[in-house]
Amino acid sequence: MRLLMKFRWTIIGLFVGAMILNYMARSIMGVAAPVILTEQAITTVEYGWITGAFQLGVMLQPIAGYFLDSIGLRIGFAIAVAAWSVVTMAHAFANGWLGFAALRGLLGLAEGSAQPAGQKLIAEWFPARERGLAGGIYNIGASFGAVFAPPLVAWAVMTQSWRLAFVIAGGIGMLWALIWYLYYNIPAKHPRLSGEERAYILTGQEARLAQRTARPSIWALARRRDLWGIALPRLLADPVWGMLSFWMPLYLARERGFDLTQIALFAWLPFLAADLGCLFGPAVVTFLQRRGIDLIDARRWAFTLGALLMTGMAFVGLATNPYAAIALLCLGGFAHQTLSVTVITMASDLFNRNEVATAAGMAGLAGNLGVLIFSLLLGQMVDQVGYVPFFILLGVLDLVGAVLLWTLVRKPT
Repeated sequence: MRLLMKFRWTIIGLFVGAMILNYMARSIMGVAAPVILTEQAITTVEYGWITGAFQLGVMLQPIAGYFLDSIGLRIGFAIAVAAWSVVTMAHAFANGWLGFAALRGLLGLAEGSAQPAGQKLIAEWFPARERGLAGGIYNIGASFGAVFAPPLVAWAVMTQSWRLAFVIAGGIGMLWALIWYLYYNIPAKHPRLSGEERAYILTGQEARLAQRTARPSIWALARRRDLWGIALPRLLADPVWGMLSFWMPLYLARERGFDLTQIALFAWLPFLAADLGCLFGPAVVTFLQRRGIDLIDARRWAFTLGALLMTGMAFVGLATNPYAAIALLCLGGFAHQTLSVTVITMASDLFNRNEVATAAGMAGLAGNLGVLIFSLLLGQMVDQVGYVPFFILLGVLDLVGAVLLWTLVRKPT
C-alpha cells in the first residue's frame, strides 16, 4: 500500500493509458483485416505491404527518441500522441491498399515514440531497483490495448462499420494528449512530488548514468557494443508481437475457420497472457537479485527463460485442435513479454539519462525491422507454404537472441 501511494506510480499509471491507446490503435487494423480485406478486395500480398508500411514508420524510432531527448517528454510526447490520434481517425476515410499503407506508415512514425518515451520516463522517475517493475507495468498497457481492440472492432462492425473503431480510438487519444500536457512534468519541477520522494528517486539511480552531454549522438551510440547487445535480440524477438497483432486474426479466420464473433472472443487471450508476462519478467529479475545475482545478469537470465518458453510457439501450426493453438499462442504472448520487457528495460540500465530515449529508439528500430522482414516474407509466401514454417521460426529465434544478449552486453563497471 505504501508503494502504491507514491506519486511516481501515479505517473507510470498515466503513461499506461498512453500505451493502451497506442496498441489499441495499431491493433484495430489486424482485428478488422478479415472484414477490410474482403470489402476492399485487398490480397494477402498487399496486406503484407500494409503491415510493412507500419513497420517502416516505427523503424524511425531513433528520430522519435532524439526528438524526446531534445525537447522533453511533456511537450514532445503530447505532440506524438496527438499526431497518432489524428492519423488513427484518418483510417476511417481510407480506401484501397495504397491508402491504408500510407496511413499505416504515418501511424508507425508517430506511435514509434511510445517505447522511447517509456524508457525515458522510468529512467527519470524511478530508482534502478524499481525500473524493471515500472517497465513491466507500462508494457501491460501494450497488451491491454490489444485486448480491447477485438471487442471494439466487433462492436463497431455490428453497430456501424469498422471505420467507427478508428474514430473512437483516435478521439480518446486526443483527450489523453491534452491531459498529459496539463499534468506531466519532470521530477525536478513537478509540484506534486514531495522532497522526500524526489530524494529517494535520485539516490537510487546510478551516478554514472546522470552524466549529460549537450545532445545525444546517434553515431556514438551506434558504435557501442551494449546498443547492439539489446538491439539484435529485439530484431529476433519482435516478429512474435507482429504475428499476434497483425496476422493472428487473419490466421484464425482463414486457417482455423473463426468468424468475427469468435475472433472477438478468443483473439484477446494471448494479450492477456502477455500482461502476465510483463509482470513475470521483472519478478524473475527481483527473485534472482535477492539471491545475489547482479542486475544485468538477472535480466539476461529472465530473457533466457522467456526464450525457452517461446519454443512452444513452434507447435501452433501443428496443433490439430484450434483451442490448443490458442493456448500455444497464449504461451507465446506470455513468453514474449517476459523477455521483451526485460531487454527493453535494459536501455535505462546502460545509457545516460539524456540519451536513453535515443538508445531505446535505436533498439526499437532493430525490433521493428525484424517485424518488417517477417511480415513481408509472410505476406509473400504464406499462400504457398502456409503458416507452419513461420511459427516454427518464431519458436527458435529468441534462443539465438539469448546467446547474443549474453555475448554482447557488458556489465557496467
